[in-house]
Order: sequence, then C-alpha cells, then structure tokens
Amino acid sequence: MKTLKFSKVANNKLKKIKEWIDIENPRVYSFSLLSGYSCPMASDCQTYAVTDKKTGKRRVVDGKNATFRCFSAIQEAQYSETYNQRKHNFDLLLERRSDYMDMAELILKSLPTNADIIRVHVGGDFFSSDYMLAWYLVAQLNPTTKFYAYTKSIQWQLENESNRPNNFSMIASYGGKEDSWIDEHNIKSANVVFHPSDTNLPIDDNEYYAINNKGSFSLLLHGTQKQGSTGSEALKRMNKENIKYSYSKN
Repeated sequence: MKTLKFSKVANNKLKKIKEWIDIENPRVYSFSLLSGYSCPMASDCQTYAVTDKKTGKRRVVDGKNATFRCFSAIQEAQYSETYNQRKHNFDLLLERRSDYMDMAELILKSLPTNADIIRVHVGGDFFSSDYMLAWYLVAQLNPTTKFYAYTKSIQWQLENESNRPNNFSMIASYGGKEDSWIDEHNIKSANVVFHPSDTNLPIDDNEYYAINNKGSFSLLLHGTQKQGSTGSEALKRMNKENIKYSYSKN
C-alpha cells in the first residue's frame, strides 16, 4: 500500500519553535497538498503551480481574485521534489475522498511515529469536510502529538468543531470566500499583513500563537510576489526597513 509523505521541519519559522517549547529537541513534521488545487475557499492568495503540457515546465498562475501570491505555490513551481511530493499526497487522498475513515487509515499508516508536532498543510488546505474529520480522528488517536493547521474552509471548521480534539489547533485564515463566518463567530484567526504597522495583533514568527491557545494573530507577507504588485512593493519596503519576514529554507 502506498503511503503519504511527510517532511521534517525545513524552514526558519518552524525551527524557531525551539525558542518557546519545553522540549529540548522537538521533532517537528509537516504535511502538504498541492496549493490552490486543494484550497476550495481560497481567494486573496489563490495561486497555482501549473505544468506546461508541451515543455513539462511549471509556472505560477494567479487566481482571478488573488491580491498576493501563495509562498507555497511558488515553491511548487520552483522545486520538482516539492511539487511531486504534494501531488503524490493529493492524488492518494482523492482516491479515498468518499470515506473519512479510509482517509484516516491512510494518514495513520503514514504518520511519523516519533512526532512531537505536526503542521497539517504548509501547502494546501482541507478540500472536504470528511478530510478534516479524518485528521481530527488521527489527532484523537495520537494524543501526545500536537497538530495544527490553517484553513479557509470556515464552514467545515465550524460544523466539525465538536469533533476537534484538544491537541489539534485550528486557525481560521482570512483572505478566503468565507471570511464573514470568522467575524460572525469570533473564532481564532490569522491574517496576512503587508507591514507590521498594519495590525494591532501580535505577529507570529515562531508558531507560538498558532500552536497554543493564545488568540488571534497576524502573519507578515512572505514569498516572491508578482513584479510591480502591491505585494512586491510591500516586500521592498520591509527589506529597506530590515524587517524579517521570510521563512525560507536555510
């Protein structure tokens, strides 16, 4: 039986978990799907890595409502290993999408056995309510592991809240088609800002707010942006002011 592929922590932001966690050497893993394709409620960040059928090369394509580019989709366009891993995961789960127990079984068989923390979706999102339930079941069966995820699938998040175990932190992500649900229900959320002065919320650069029950927060825009765009100008400004915003591999 084919299994899903997880990655050990690979970017600066996740490594900074060590700054606050009470584990000397936390074992952190992430799991991802293809960005855009698995994000049914994305809007502001809707971006795809599209493969040219003739050349086989990938390029970044912006969604019709995109105001900035998803850093994860950019990675998929740049790195074949990243793209192939996420496509592999997405394809396997789509084969089982009609049964959340079947998806949960696949995830359980693939799960790193020694993980302290697992981020669900550096790339991608919950593409169905059943898929979200599958992850909740996996977390219930692994109570000593901390799971966390961002989602723009807010309606499914609300519908499944009673099934969410305490060791799974779910963060509603602004910039999608269901933002009004976040405001209406006042749930823990994160929004992307183009400069620290754009928010009164704490800016999370080490996953402290994401993983722990410490309320809503902001994230700084990151990832390569389209030349001449508002996002590109925002990165130039932060670079000029020596503001750290990148979580790239090192």
